[in-house]
Amino acid sequence: MVHRRIDLPTQGAYLETYFCDYSDRLKNSLSRPVILICPGGGYGYTTDREAEPLALTFAARGYHAAVLRYPCAPTRYPAALVSLCQAVLWLRSHAGEYHMDASRLCVAGFSAGGHLAASLGVFWHRDFLHELVGCTAGDIRPQALLLGYPVIHDGPAGDGYTLRNLLGEEAAAEEVDFQCLERHVTDRTPPTFLWSTNTDELVPIVNSIDFSAALCRAGVSQELHIYSLGEHGLSLANAATEDTLPGKARVCPDCEGWVDMAVRWLKRQFGV
Repeated sequence: MVHRRIDLPTQGAYLETYFCDYSDRLKNSLSRPVILICPGGGYGYTTDREAEPLALTFAARGYHAAVLRYPCAPTRYPAALVSLCQAVLWLRSHAGEYHMDASRLCVAGFSAGGHLAASLGVFWHRDFLHELVGCTAGDIRPQALLLGYPVIHDGPAGDGYTLRNLLGEEAAAEEVDFQCLERHVTDRTPPTFLWSTNTDELVPIVNSIDFSAALCRAGVSQELHIYSLGEHGLSLANAATEDTLPGKARVCPDCEGWVDMAVRWLKRQFGV
């Protein structure tokens, strides 16, 4: 495995690679798809629980994986989104070196990282983002999104804490409204896999439902899984990502199956 830290142009942002080694005896080794993972943490930090364990899990399924450590509070929007674009550009510019298939790139995000991944999914073709990053739409377009219990919007059914970290306490109402991502879904949003739980106490399930409904209205291919039980931040939902916080084990065997379902969905998107 090629495990490297890649510092990105945005201050404080870096990429950790978990690339499978090349072997001429492995058919899939010649050109693997890549999963770019954005951990959660309320835009206050990036949690380890949604970083390396997820990368290793997808690497074991035949994917190259990378984890983005994006800048968090007190750094404000759009630094995290710019760093995600820079990570995509780095992966695409080094695709040949590491036997990556740059045309099969999935951006995965969890909780606040889901908001970040979904932001790229809805804004990749927008001029304001190209001007910030200095790129074209095709350079940063993801081919798929994988969103776990994502933050999608603010308000009574949203997560004000996350967007306050992203924008600052002084953010105007229109700035907050702009981060309500279901409003920006179009037919150019990539195919999306979503999963969450009905009992999520931090990011209500309506976040995923609203994004799913917007995808449906736009005619975007999607798959949505809602588990009846499970707290927020499950990650792999098993002992590999069990939390150290008292009373917050975040282990739920009923939800472990999301990985298998996501891999089957990715195979339909990417053919592997």
